[in-house]
Amino acid sequence: MATIPRVQDLRARLIQAPTGQRADPALSLVVLICALAVLVLVVAIGTAMAIAARPALARFGFGFLTSQVWDPVNDHFGALPFIYGTIVTSALAVIVGAPIALGAAIALSEFVPRSLRGILAALVELLAAIPSVVYGLWGIFVLAPVLRSLVEPALRNSLGRVPVIGTLFSGPAYGVGMLAGGLILAIMIIPTIAAISRDVIQAVPAAQREGMLALGATRWEMIWYAVLPSARSGILGGVTLGLGRALGETMAVTMLIGNRPAISVSLFAPGYTMASVIANEFTEATSDFHVAALIEIGLVLLGVTVVVNALAQLLIWRMSGGTHGATPV
Repeated sequence: MATIPRVQDLRARLIQAPTGQRADPALSLVVLICALAVLVLVVAIGTAMAIAARPALARFGFGFLTSQVWDPVNDHFGALPFIYGTIVTSALAVIVGAPIALGAAIALSEFVPRSLRGILAALVELLAAIPSVVYGLWGIFVLAPVLRSLVEPALRNSLGRVPVIGTLFSGPAYGVGMLAGGLILAIMIIPTIAAISRDVIQAVPAAQREGMLALGATRWEMIWYAVLPSARSGILGGVTLGLGRALGETMAVTMLIGNRPAISVSLFAPGYTMASVIANEFTEATSDFHVAALIEIGLVLLGVTVVVNALAQLLIWRMSGGTHGATPV
């Protein structure tokens, strides 16, 4: 009872004090500046890279994106092999990693006993804390030999004769290549997608689950028809973040993709990504055109990342019924 006068005094002070009239506009200005600072930073980074890449932009023009020739000796550069390698490995990472991450998120949210959920969730999220170079070393000494001796020969013998699809699994089994790069990326993006999907699934109201079960639905039908539709925009956001990491990942891919600037339909063949060519050649670049070409590749990577995220945000906006950035729950 002694606290009631204090609450009343505090309410009276809030009503009489004019601080809120000054604080609200100040807070609005501060958060607006913070939001604009992020946009300004992205524009500044892009502008600085465009200025540094001006020699390559002026010399090669749009042909830089379509040329397959990468010849530092004669100062002839084309980014198409690196763009192709980045797209293939990132797409493969999402195709392989996203279903596994979503399955892990559903299991942790709906099937695993509550006493084990925290422990297993922490173990899954721990994968995100492992340095990229450690993934690369594990890939060299464990993943690549398994791919070379077991997986790639089995894929070639079983799917290599299938029309169209067989071209993806043709050629010699190197162990290192775009398949190895895509698989290591899939492992690396699993914790990101799984953690976000798990949080979104857990945010779905229990009333929706109970309603479906009351109608006679099985547990799987409840998840498929009540939980996943409500959480789909948040899950898509997690997949987008995973794709963003896959696009810009450097060390692990550099150690496993083979680093050959060539375009091949086969997933067994060595390739190159935009991030890995910058990491490999930037410190050894001698001519101004070589440095400018590498910076232009970084500019292209920045543009691809921005476009992918913009398209993903548009898709999330449409799937969430026009409520931008919201997760329908």
